[in-house]
Amino acid sequence: MIFATLEHILTHISFSIISIVILIHLMNLLVYEIEGLRNSSEKGMITTFFSITGFLVIRWISSGHFPLSNLYESLIFLSWSLSIIHMIPYLGNHKNDLSAITAPSVIFTQGFATSGLSTEMHKPVILVPALQSQWLIMHVSMMLLSYAALLCGSLLSVALIVITFQKRIDSFLKNNNFLSLRKSFFFGDMEYLNEKGSVLKKTYFLSFQNFYKYQLIQRLDYWSYRVISLGFTFLTIGILSGAVWANEAWGSYWNWDPKETWAFITWTIFAIYLHTRKNSKLQDQGTNSAFVASIGFLLIWICYFGINILGIGFHSYGSFQLLSN
Repeated sequence: MIFATLEHILTHISFSIISIVILIHLMNLLVYEIEGLRNSSEKGMITTFFSITGFLVIRWISSGHFPLSNLYESLIFLSWSLSIIHMIPYLGNHKNDLSAITAPSVIFTQGFATSGLSTEMHKPVILVPALQSQWLIMHVSMMLLSYAALLCGSLLSVALIVITFQKRIDSFLKNNNFLSLRKSFFFGDMEYLNEKGSVLKKTYFLSFQNFYKYQLIQRLDYWSYRVISLGFTFLTIGILSGAVWANEAWGSYWNWDPKETWAFITWTIFAIYLHTRKNSKLQDQGTNSAFVASIGFLLIWICYFGINILGIGFHSYGSFQLLSN
């Protein structure tokens, strides 16, 4: 009873704090950036991380096994993983460009876990014999960490695509302004000069906008590549550890189970992303690889939710009622 109460308190503390962090981000975005508020939001994310960590530790103690026995626990672990991804920029003293992705992702997973699932799924369950293995921690934690990193990196790539598309529209409008400038020359000097002044102002504004967007695109490409690289490493470790565990449990390293198949497809897509991104030209600005990452975003949700909804294959005991890896 005490453990359940502590879990309830910690989940609501983390959800409340992350909600406040979202409001702070909206205030800085819609009004103007306040240094004190930005620092408060970062402290809020750190507090959220420790609150979720406390929940996982208490759940581990009360249930007697690592808290990954059902969808509720895996979503909480996923939100914990997202909060870790949020702190990555601080390791290199970089500006945190991930906060616009990680903070909403944490509140989404937390909200769905606490409000979108039945209360029966909030209760810890006894693991089936096949899951009572030391490989549970290694395999499932690596898979969920990879999902968190790959989802964040993919969302950054989607943002890169949107901003690049807007940048090209601005460039198109800019070129049209120059065409109208040349055309106006034939209607008289005074009209030409007036038109020239207004066009130069627009051109300067668009040039400043394009330069800012260029820098933003570069940062998005930088972080999406590094976060996806980290997630790809976790995914590789998760698949390999899962193969070893499968050999112990089922007598075969690979069975082309639906879960295994989609995990392999996801791994292949992000391998293509890394290859495309590494060999992309400077003028491409990572756009081609970003499209590949956006496909990977959908594949992750299929691998995480889609297969569990169907509940087929060797991982059927790992469906919504038991485990979501």
